[in-house]
Amino acid sequence: MPELVIRAGAEDAGTKPSLTVEVFFDFVCPWCLIGKRQFDAAARRLAELRPDVRLHAVWRSHTLLPDTPAGGLPYQAFYVDRLGSPEAVARRRAQVQQAGTTAGVRFAFERIETLPNTAAAHAWVARAAVRGAEAQQARLIERIFTAYFMDGDDIGDASVLERLALECGLEAPRDDEAARNEGRHVPASPRYPINGVPCFVFEGSLALSGAAGPDALLDAMLQALRAQ
Repeated sequence: MPELVIRAGAEDAGTKPSLTVEVFFDFVCPWCLIGKRQFDAAARRLAELRPDVRLHAVWRSHTLLPDTPAGGLPYQAFYVDRLGSPEAVARRRAQVQQAGTTAGVRFAFERIETLPNTAAAHAWVARAAVRGAEAQQARLIERIFTAYFMDGDDIGDASVLERLALECGLEAPRDDEAARNEGRHVPASPRYPINGVPCFVFEGSLALSGAAGPDALLDAMLQALRAQ
């Protein structure tokens, strides 16, 4: 179940209504794709209810398996070892698949061969924040997710990531130094120890963890706006 945490100390957002939501996520987490789809739905509803409010999403990398080798690991074998048996894996995937259906997601776990190290994928997201528009960055995040969970692409592979970025209108940096500068990860807010993803932090005053539904996300958005 999603967990809602309310913190004091929200900063004044200024005279023009705005709402900043930090989204902590990782690309190997199917619940994060579900959470993103739910967040998108909540954002559309907020736009209908409060067209005067500018919603700003800040995507924060939170790698779940940072020690994964650069070349990745065998996907199916990894989860059998992690959960104990093929039957346990099947049960877990059925649970995720059911939740995904509600969010309009159909996972193709059987297509995935490689469990990737997601550092390079997150670097592209950070790069998009520097080189592209906010909507363009959101498209790239969505595309990386669908490439992995629906197409079975290896999103740890540099050529795959560059292809996906080009599809979203982004270009590769011209040199290695630019790549390093643009690919820096933004650290998590120290006020919110992130123990799992997805996690949504609204205006630095509310945190909602788990793949919450659009109703819960919209309610948190409205709470954060009222607290300004």
